[in-house]
Amino acid sequence: MELIYTGKTKDVYKLNAERYLLKFKDDMTGTDGVFDPGANAVGLTIAGAGMAGLKLSAHFFEQFIASGIPTHYIDSDIDRAEMTVKPAAVFGKDGLEIICRLRAVGSFYRRYGGYVQEGTSLDYFIEFTIKDDERGDPPISKDALIMLGILSECEYEEIKMYTKKITKIIATELAAKGLELYDLKLEFGKANGELVLIDEISGGNMRTFRDGQAVAPLELVELVVS
Repeated sequence: MELIYTGKTKDVYKLNAERYLLKFKDDMTGTDGVFDPGANAVGLTIAGAGMAGLKLSAHFFEQFIASGIPTHYIDSDIDRAEMTVKPAAVFGKDGLEIICRLRAVGSFYRRYGGYVQEGTSLDYFIEFTIKDDERGDPPISKDALIMLGILSECEYEEIKMYTKKITKIIATELAAKGLELYDLKLEFGKANGELVLIDEISGGNMRTFRDGQAVAPLELVELVVS
């Protein structure tokens, strides 16, 4: 295998022209040993986190495909913490992150706390950020995305539509298990000219609460998949 990219929580290998492999790690984003899906650096390492992240990702990717949502997912080997995917090009230099927010927490509250109380309900608020560790993954507007040639208007609207649909699928399933989704981070790219959901859909990409208490990523897997 040819190593293509070394990431914070997974490495990417090229198998052939039509298949890439994602190797999930036990590293998680956060600060000072505390998990934070919005952080742009590795903050902690938990044994089994990679396998758990893949287990939840495979669970949701299969649902999305059944719902007609295009993804890069092909198959997975849970025991080896490996996911086989279609190669996809990201938007911009290093990609975009799309966050769908159902509660005012994290960076949203830090930015807009003068106008909203922490935990206030949000109506599927969607924002785009540029993946750029050096600049702190800055938010970017629709106009700027189009003006800078990162997205077309059609791509922007399509991503928003799929993001809302994906968030509703996850939020509905979690609610049936007594859990509440606060926010969700997604990535999209293009495979063979088609917009597709890429990366992972694990507990490391979302904030989930039960009875007002945060649910840890590994606990989330046990509650949803097992």
